[in-house]
Order: sequence, then C-alpha cells, then structure tokens
Amino acid sequence: MSKMSKKSSLVLIALLFVISLVVSGCGSNNNKEASSSSPSPSPSASSPSASPSDSASPSPSASEPAKEVTLKVGAAAVPHAEILEFIKPKLKEEGVNLEVVVLDDEGQLNPALQEKQIDANYFQHVPYLDSVKDEKGYNFVVTTKVHVEPIGFYSNKLKSKDDIKEGAKIGIPNNPSNEYRALVLLQQQGLIKLKDGLTTYEATPKDIVDNPKKLKFVEADSATLPRSLPDLDGAIINTNLVLEAKIDPKSALFREDANSPYANVIVVRQGDENREEIKKLDAALTTPEVKKFIQDKYGVAVVPAF
Repeated sequence: MSKMSKKSSLVLIALLFVISLVVSGCGSNNNKEASSSSPSPSPSASSPSASPSDSASPSPSASEPAKEVTLKVGAAAVPHAEILEFIKPKLKEEGVNLEVVVLDDEGQLNPALQEKQIDANYFQHVPYLDSVKDEKGYNFVVTTKVHVEPIGFYSNKLKSKDDIKEGAKIGIPNNPSNEYRALVLLQQQGLIKLKDGLTTYEATPKDIVDNPKKLKFVEADSATLPRSLPDLDGAIINTNLVLEAKIDPKSALFREDANSPYANVIVVRQGDENREEIKKLDAALTTPEVKKFIQDKYGVAVVPAF
C-alpha cells in the first residue's frame, strides 16, 4: 500500500470515529429529554396499596363545617330578652347565632324591623301590632305565640280593690291597644262600664258609659306608670314594666286571667316567615324546657302561651 493510501485510510477511520461519537451523544441527549418529559407515575399507580380514597381530595362540603347564620332579634328587656338568652345555646347547636337587640325605646323595634336593622322582634301582642301596622304601613306577619303578661292593677297606697275611693286617680297606658285592655280589666272588676259595640281593640275614657266611683283617669306612656305610682291611687301596668321596675308582680290587687288574648309574639317581615332560621327560633321558643323556665322564673307574672 502506498503512503497516500495509508494516510487516506487513517483519515477515514478518524472520521468514522468522530461520527460515531456524535451519534452516540445525540442518542444520549434524546434519552435524557424523553426521561425528563415523561410524566411521573402517580402514587396510586406505583403503590399497589393505594386506594382511590387515599389519592382523592375531600370535597369542601365534607371537610368544612356548616356555615353559621346570625339572626338578630329585637326584644324588650324583661322577660323577652331573658327568654331569648335562655335558648341561645340550643340555637347555637343548630347553626344559628342568636343576637339579642334591646333598645331603650321599645317603640323603635317595629321601625327597626321595617328598616331591616333586625330580622324579627319579640315585644308586642297582636292587638298592639294591629293598632299601628296600617298607620305605619308595616307589612309584618306573626310566626308564633310565646307568652302572656297578665296586665294588673298596682298601688303604693291601697291594699285591696275595695279601698278604691270615689274620685281616685287611676293611671292607664295611653297607647290604643293597652288602654283598651286596661279599661276592659276595670270593667271586668265592676268599676266601670264601656259602651256596647266596640269592635276593635281601641277605647278611651270617653267610651265609658258608667263610672259609679267617678274615677279620674291619667293617660300616660306605659313606661312611666311604675314611677308615677306615688302620685296616683293606682295604675294598670304591663307586667314586663313591673318586672323591670323590681315591683313584685304578686302585689297586684287584680290582674287578667290566663285566657288573655294578649299573647306576646314573634313578628317578622312578610316573606321571612319561611326562613329556616326563623323556624328554628319559633321551635326553640315553644319547647317544654322554655315553658318550665318561664314558670320557674316568673311565676304568675308571665304565663306560657303554648
């Protein structure tokens, strides 16, 4: 073989060697790329012990507690707010956070409900609601009756009904429904007679047709009557105000009986009566436990209406 041929052979061998290195390198890179781009097998696929429940994420409804709903109820301080406080724990268990709202002026509880500051109120009876709703344009409904506060006659000066003298000054509430209620109670006791044909829960002293003892009536805001007792011979006062004033309800010379139509009720805006939390409120307020609580705490002053 000539020198030229040997040289050509060496060049060819060297060239083939370089080509083989290049091809080998490309194949290695391709393998690495394939390896890095291939998805890793899932744990459930690589582990025979894995189950679908192990790899599946829990649904939100299964892992999150039920959402608590806040329910704002406006109430008179006594006994209404106290009764609501008693049922708070039960409602809490049912996912209802009961917020009791007590206003200094109970007369603002209906406007507060109308303006959606509260979800319900608990301070009034149906005759009172009927006496104001048309004038104020309230579109309210009653969902349940809870208790009756028998209105009674109280005095700092008299010991019995027979001590009421001619010309005695008697205080009565000046709101329409409770004024009627007070006058009916006096009629039941034989102290006055109202004219026949009164078809609404409204009456004033002008509707008295017989007043044998010539009683003088002082019409005043209900809340002021307990404080006015020293200046009167007696007054007919709502029991919740008696309790707030720390007057013994047993000291009433006479009072309504348990058949009074003046049950205090839960009132809501029309359409809200079907809300689940309102239904839970009504149910919680009318249990044997609440009945016993009312009887044990208030005695004759508050009578369950369910």
